[in-house]
Amino acid sequence: MVDFPQWVHLYLGDFLWALMVFWLICSLKPKFTNMQLAMIALLFAYSIEFSQLYQGDWLNTIRHTKLGALVFGFGFKVSDLAAYTLGIGFGVFIKHTLLNQKKKHQHHFM
Repeated sequence: MVDFPQWVHLYLGDFLWALMVFWLICSLKPKFTNMQLAMIALLFAYSIEFSQLYQGDWLNTIRHTKLGALVFGFGFKVSDLAAYTLGIGFGVFIKHTLLNQKKKHQHHFM
């Protein structure tokens, strides 16, 4: 087993969750620009994080299910917002890089 630094254990899950949200939005809205996709993904991720400030009984009941915990989380942390931003930013970078390679490859064979 690889021994990662503590910050990796703390933030990798949030980073990957946000990256997953970005790719999900990309698959739902393939014609949107990277900026539009990033803004939607950030709005969604930040909304979920800020919803953790509300601790209503009905929402906490949902949070105590496996799916509810994965989607809604439990407690608000500003550091999670940074992890979401980095995860979505990484998704934009990868998508941009892949698109540029695809365009280069298409022009090369024309």
